[in-house]
Amino acid sequence: MTWTAPETTRTDGSLVAAEREMLTGYLGWFRATLLQKCAGLTGEQLAERTTPPSNLSLLGLLRHMAKVERTWFRQRFAGQDLAPMYDPEKGKDADFEDLDPARAAEDYARLVEECRLADEIIAAASFDDTFVHNGEVFSLRLVHVHMIGEYARHIGHADLVRERLDGVTGD
Repeated sequence: MTWTAPETTRTDGSLVAAEREMLTGYLGWFRATLLQKCAGLTGEQLAERTTPPSNLSLLGLLRHMAKVERTWFRQRFAGQDLAPMYDPEKGKDADFEDLDPARAAEDYARLVEECRLADEIIAAASFDDTFVHNGEVFSLRLVHVHMIGEYARHIGHADLVRERLDGVTGD
């Protein structure tokens, strides 16, 4: 049987919540939105690049966001020493270029797991907690704002890719 990306449920973020609830809520909503853009598609469909000459595909976006979640929350913020997620010899765009539709379920699950691990780290931290990266001080608050922007940008890409794949559009 061919694997297809599962349906997902999005929970709207509050329009009046305190900062922590609002930022974590919207990050969760954007995470679920990317997964929603992939729902019902096979690994082959997820790997299809529908907007040449761009190398964008939904599978590449899933892989990229797994790497970004891992980098910002686990490596940079939590200081975990982790091996690269993708083969560094394949270049910095391996998340977009080194696609295997047969591993789509694994790549999907990797993003879900990276989000879960990030949430564990977030739960035990203050938004005022900081870390240094490239000589600059960053707060967990800024990481949330950055991640919301990162997802928002790539969900726009996902909208275009999905519409070209099968005509599905949505919010």
